[in-house]
Amino acid sequence: MDATNRTSGVHEVRYWGMPDALWERIQPLLPPRPPHPLGCHRPRVDDRKAMDAIFFVLRTGCQWNALRATGICSSSSAHRRFQEWTQAGVFEQLWALGLQEYDALQEIQWAYQAMDGALTKAPLGGEKDGAEPDRPGQAGDEAQPGGRRPWGAPGRRRRGRQPRGLPIAPGDPG
Repeated sequence: MDATNRTSGVHEVRYWGMPDALWERIQPLLPPRPPHPLGCHRPRVDDRKAMDAIFFVLRTGCQWNALRATGICSSSSAHRRFQEWTQAGVFEQLWALGLQEYDALQEIQWAYQAMDGALTKAPLGGEKDGAEPDRPGQAGDEAQPGGRRPWGAPGRRRRGRQPRGLPIAPGDPG
């Protein structure tokens, strides 16, 4: 979220930060930091900043590379940590913890839960192993516009893609 500081007039970028109470619940679920094999390495991004960045991406739906503009942490650090923590099961544990807490507060009626699923073919899924049209919006038996070759047809000249050969006959440009 962009904001202008009224006292100094400086434009500063602010982002949503995780509340301390939530961080206290998440921190014990995180695996221990792996030591660097050489011992001399740039310090790892703080776990809380990485989790803030992950939640920012999940909450806003932005691309990982958009994190650069927020200043939370680099997109590569956040994505790497997301993959590490996903493999370690951190997010599944967090989901289960949240579900248990919600159940304690609201008493989930487990007897009335149903699993959602689709038992039919997707509406635009197409035939299984069926023939695909030649190009979007064209059936296989439709003719090309008169006087034109289809894109990529033999004999079509592509500039800049094919190397020039030696001239076949004197005066031939090659």
